[in-house]
Amino acid sequence: MRTRATAVAATLLLAALAACGSGDGDPDEKSAAVKKSAKKVDCADEYVSQKEWMDHCAGKDGSGTGGDRTDGRAADLELGEPAQTIGDGGAGVLRITPNTVVYAREGSGEKAANGTFAVVAMKVRAMTGAPAEQTAPITGDGWKWIAPDGEAIGFDSGNSTMISMDKYNSGGAVQPGTYEWDAEAFDLTEAQAKGGTLLYTDGDGTAYRWKMPTTDTGPDVAELKKELAG
Repeated sequence: MRTRATAVAATLLLAALAACGSGDGDPDEKSAAVKKSAKKVDCADEYVSQKEWMDHCAGKDGSGTGGDRTDGRAADLELGEPAQTIGDGGAGVLRITPNTVVYAREGSGEKAANGTFAVVAMKVRAMTGAPAEQTAPITGDGWKWIAPDGEAIGFDSGNSTMISMDKYNSGGAVQPGTYEWDAEAFDLTEAQAKGGTLLYTDGDGTAYRWKMPTTDTGPDVAELKKELAG
């Protein structure tokens, strides 16, 4: 009786051990299968490389390249909201924040040929270790004003190129760890100015849109008007 009981117990023990081992596989093999890169990137570090920023930061925690903060596809933004954009020629990353718009019949001693200047001030900051600049308007990218009826109005509308200001005149590349102030001016009819949208297309071909208020708006209205009057 004891011998038979011992044999049954041994059989049950072997079966239990087999069941516990099945499906687990080699611990080293399992560890290798789930192992992933532990590289961490500080997305707030202004000296992080462009490649690392795009690989590890784009689309995370509101720092995506698109207006929708997710997949690089643009969405409508409000005045004062930033967009992370690729620099001209695909070099570097710029955070561009249009924050103030002013409407005026005159600016820099010139009258608006179409009736109204719409002047938008913006902060432009280099976000990676490489210098970056805005896309050149001659390429067809850069800044445009979209009228309510859908017409795209370029940087050279009417007398818009005659607008010149001391502070808002960023030109060329923005150096790493710095920001500059810039402005875009458009010479518009009254109908084009009301309910318009500011459009920017970056060096990667991604478009960003900001819905523009119909009246002077933003923290720098007084300063922008002073610059226009000067």
